[in-house]
Amino acid sequence: MTTPKTETIAVRISRILAERIIAGGMQAGMRLAQDHIAEEFGTSHVPVREAFRRLEAQGLVVSEPRRGVRVAGFTMAEVKEVAEMRAALEVLALRHAAPHLTRSILDQAEEANRAGDKAGDVQSWEEANRAFHRLLLAPCGMPRLLKSIDDLHAASARFLFSGWRAEWEAPTDRDHLAILSALRAGDIETAAAVLARHVQWVGQPPRTKPVRQPLPRSA
Repeated sequence: MTTPKTETIAVRISRILAERIIAGGMQAGMRLAQDHIAEEFGTSHVPVREAFRRLEAQGLVVSEPRRGVRVAGFTMAEVKEVAEMRAALEVLALRHAAPHLTRSILDQAEEANRAGDKAGDVQSWEEANRAFHRLLLAPCGMPRLLKSIDDLHAASARFLFSGWRAEWEAPTDRDHLAILSALRAGDIETAAAVLARHVQWVGQPPRTKPVRQPLPRSA
């Protein structure tokens, strides 16, 4: 992941604006003025335009002729699309990562899951949740795939925050525990099946989140 020490000004601008959009600080339809953003970050229009392109690639803004750049909205169809894309790509990454997952990595993922259980707000929970997924998927060694998954996680976070902002109670993520248990047992098929199912509730409000039963262990 890009760190503040190595990121360019364009990457920094896109990261900060993405955080604002995802957290709900910038609402759908809000216009992003190049002049104001360039002034805020003390830079020219060139890195701002590059930042806009990055945000558009993430699906967070839209560029419209004669209307400029605006914060993108989203529909339930897009929520479903992102969930299905995550399911496919994360399973692909997990299958390639599984042979390289050490006990230490699995322990770190378990600690990230515990941090999520103790989260006091949805933002903290999402950070822990994303850390859990990154730890398990990063060893796949496929940077383009991981970049696509990161972009989908950003979209998922926005859906999550919009649906869970008014009412929050940290969930105990049994899917994460089931994935870890299967991976520790070398049962990649069960881990992949639970992971594919796990992302399907993205964007749903907590009261409608389905109750999930553990999948049976494969023979």
